[in-house]
Amino acid sequence: MMENFFLAALARASGVGSRQLRKLLDEFENAETVWNLTREELLDCAALPIHVVEAIVSYRKDFPDDPKQLQEACVKQGIKTVSLKEPEYPEILKQISDPPVVIYYKGTLEPAAARLAIVGSRMASPYGEGVAKEFAERLARAGFTIVSGGARGIDTFSHIGALKGGRTIAVLGCGVDVVYPSENRKLFGEIAEKGAIISEYGPGTKPFPAFFPARNRIISGLSRGTIVVEAAERSGSLITAELAISEGRDVFAIPGTIYSKTSKGCHRLIQQGAQLASCVEDILEEYGVCEPKTSKSSKKKLPEMTPEEAAVYRVLSDVHPLSMDEVIYNLHGAPVSNVSFLLLQLELKGYVKENKMHAYLRAERV
Repeated sequence: MMENFFLAALARASGVGSRQLRKLLDEFENAETVWNLTREELLDCAALPIHVVEAIVSYRKDFPDDPKQLQEACVKQGIKTVSLKEPEYPEILKQISDPPVVIYYKGTLEPAAARLAIVGSRMASPYGEGVAKEFAERLARAGFTIVSGGARGIDTFSHIGALKGGRTIAVLGCGVDVVYPSENRKLFGEIAEKGAIISEYGPGTKPFPAFFPARNRIISGLSRGTIVVEAAERSGSLITAELAISEGRDVFAIPGTIYSKTSKGCHRLIQQGAQLASCVEDILEEYGVCEPKTSKSSKKKLPEMTPEEAAVYRVLSDVHPLSMDEVIYNLHGAPVSNVSFLLLQLELKGYVKENKMHAYLRAERV
């Protein structure tokens, strides 16, 4: 549909926002008509400030074939588009003050889906990783589509968890054909298959710092509520939370240790009135949703532990990795010998995993 590409080209002109474009579309038949208006005809439009008129004229002069080139790039890359005027555009996103006029996406949108955002620090702790994965997976199993930003850290772990339970959407600060960060190439492929990768930026657009705060309004705008897992006092995650609050959406904050810098933002949100979420049930109860029961037989049956292995397993955590010395210390004189051998056996049996720092955690059960 060429109309979307004329609209997208107009939106790429510097200083032309969704408000001006919506006013133009109210006055004229379609975006193609607006693209072809003369400077004088644009100046006659009372809705437009002169700097917006000049921006459109200048951009059209510099990139006269932009709508056609956008269409060709999308066809080549298998990218779909949806505009504010189409029923496939998520209704909840239309309600924010500055919705993107055109969304580029790969995958499926499901405009009427119930969605929750999970955001947080790029420098996620093991605690944050565990929380993000668990909350995302269980909320996805309960029927929510999990929205996040595709970045390193909490975003990545949220997407990974959500894919185990259901659908997820990654909102990018670059074109949907640009993989950023590069290590998430495989993950983005899975998201496009089981959810959607979306952006307001056209094909080939490289990530730029100013794009990320702008994309945060889409993350919160798509979602009934935003869950902040770990965030410093000044972070993009807090921008997302503030945007959610400004649009009348729910904000949940996960508490953490008082000694962590990435807990300070969450604690500040709680002080300011965000809902404290200490478990997944806190969020499900807020929306009156019941978590589906999982069959015991669906979990992988692992070999039985010996009494010594069970003693070691009991001192390990799901989220806080322990070094060998810490494991030995926490055993408090229990009748256990050769702890390194027991940890190896537990790892081989699927109960324990060793991280890059040679510390040990309980393995995820699937």
